[in-house]
Amino acid sequence: MSAEPLEIYLEEQDVVRSLRQDVRVGLTAEPKWLPPKWFYDARGSELFEAITRLPEYYPTHAERAVLAEHAGDIAELTGAKTLIELGSGSSEKTRLLLDAFTRRGGLGTFVPLDVSVSALRQSTEEIAAEYPRLRVRGIVGDFTRQLDRLPTGGRRLVVFLGGTIGNLMPIERTEFLTAMRAALEAGDWLLIGTDLVKDPAVIVPAYDDAAGVTADFNRNVLRVINRELGADFDPEAFAHVAVWDPEHEWIEMRLRAERPMPVHVLDLDVEFAAGEELRTEISAKFRPEGIAAELTAAGFDPQAFWTDPDGLFGVTLARAD
Repeated sequence: MSAEPLEIYLEEQDVVRSLRQDVRVGLTAEPKWLPPKWFYDARGSELFEAITRLPEYYPTHAERAVLAEHAGDIAELTGAKTLIELGSGSSEKTRLLLDAFTRRGGLGTFVPLDVSVSALRQSTEEIAAEYPRLRVRGIVGDFTRQLDRLPTGGRRLVVFLGGTIGNLMPIERTEFLTAMRAALEAGDWLLIGTDLVKDPAVIVPAYDDAAGVTADFNRNVLRVINRELGADFDPEAFAHVAVWDPEHEWIEMRLRAERPMPVHVLDLDVEFAAGEELRTEISAKFRPEGIAAELTAAGFDPQAFWTDPDGLFGVTLARAD
């Protein structure tokens, strides 16, 4: 069975409008910031895939280990008829779930949702070829805005992997989980991956690798803004910084201006002082009781929590009450 035509709820003009708004708000804030979703053009996506293969970057390996061990349990516990993946990318790890559901039987539809038309088109075609009995229905959308576009009917399992929820500020996490619950029916399921609090000596190198791949990835947000908005950032004039914040229990990625520089973007003239930092990402780390409490507050009932053998990464399966 071939993949169905993509359902597009996020047009190119929507993306550019959102970028313009984020740049205007973030670069006029004090301190300055940009959201991490703008890393991911074609080059940024390639760089992130490279990051996931680095020895320092444990989250991908650890989450894959959890799914490899417990995909069958997830299939049995949920009995899902439709599997929906938010921020799907290549859906590499999700194939472990698809394999388990295929062995069990009963899964009819796979719905990956992603902002990238090209990435989604490629992944849906590949998955449709690998799982010919599965209906593959790709949705182009933003998981923070298009949850109301998720297909209805049947028992659904929504999958949100990679620790991506950690990129949201606490208030944004609350809003997302509340909206996620509103989009589901009682008895539907949510599977969510969360990186766990651990020794910063393990965490920090995952965001500041020896080969400099993460540094290149971090600077890519400036290249995106230059290309899409005609800005004149000098990406190489910014140093990559990764800092552990023990109070909030999250890692911050920043770009530090190595010299004073003016930047023109949109109708703004933005001044950077030497040493001034621009925050580009937070990646919150969680404690099991913390993610359970957040899910419960949003109207979910956590049913299972699994970690990899080293206890680095957690995966929670919760049912919509």
